[in-house]
Amino acid sequence: MFVVCGEALFDVFAVARTATGLSLDARVGGSPFNLAVGLARMAQPVSLLTTVSNGFLGERLMQALREEGVGTDTLRRSDAPTTLSLIGTDAAGVPSYAFYGDGGADRLLAPEAVAHLPESTRAICLGSYTTVVGETASSLRALVERHRQRALIAYDPNVRLNVQPDTQVWREQLRWMLPRADLLKVSEEDLALIDGRAPEAFAREALDSGVSLVVVTRGALGAIAWTARHRVEVSAPPVDVVDTVGAGDTFQAALLTWLAERDALGREALAGLSPQSLDAALRFATWAAAITCGRRGADLPRRAELPAA
Repeated sequence: MFVVCGEALFDVFAVARTATGLSLDARVGGSPFNLAVGLARMAQPVSLLTTVSNGFLGERLMQALREEGVGTDTLRRSDAPTTLSLIGTDAAGVPSYAFYGDGGADRLLAPEAVAHLPESTRAICLGSYTTVVGETASSLRALVERHRQRALIAYDPNVRLNVQPDTQVWREQLRWMLPRADLLKVSEEDLALIDGRAPEAFAREALDSGVSLVVVTRGALGAIAWTARHRVEVSAPPVDVVDTVGAGDTFQAALLTWLAERDALGREALAGLSPQSLDAALRFATWAAAITCGRRGADLPRRAELPAA
């Protein structure tokens, strides 16, 4: 089983002006939420580890998880509010963002919630803003320390400067994770924000720190993967892009699915991947991400839409 850790929230889009205000379209989301849904859609057993509000928005999040087949046994509930990410545009169509997350339920994951995971846990996935804010951040560090010897640790920084604008905080979190992560996936944009070096130099440091597999995604340019022995680069498949929402989460879900289907969710298995296997894994993941880019919003593909194992 995959255990995905982090936020579950609502993205709220300002659709149109009305006579008395605005018409809003609220959609379930959050990077870890999307990753958990993506894994479930790709036929992987997965549970989400977070705190969800007891309010009506929290109930809608719970309904969405159940409908997608994401396990909720690792969830905690709270009377704290659900985090909201508001997106609007001005008269020229330029987007603006407002984030309402202080005191939100997803920042309040208590330490006792991470003490015990299901016995079937094979991989722990974490990233995004709950690794750097609130009680959840310290609890997730405790989770990594407690469980990293028994489960693969997959980390995607997924920087959100509208939540935590201090890049030094993100940089420190990345440095803390390097000797503790087995699989590190990071976008080229995030890497430029919190590291600043060329991907090759960063990958070498990450591998020297103990990471078994480093993957840098490059949007329309594809992706590059490194192990201690090999470097493989693939281009992205052509796609008529509708938007890129959820593309990174899709890539991570597909990469983890490819590894799980080949019983390669282990440090030694990752380190021992051949160039041919790395190429196949990256092509599978970039293909999945391209499908999401061709659809509106974070509509991640199902397993049947992807090549057979």
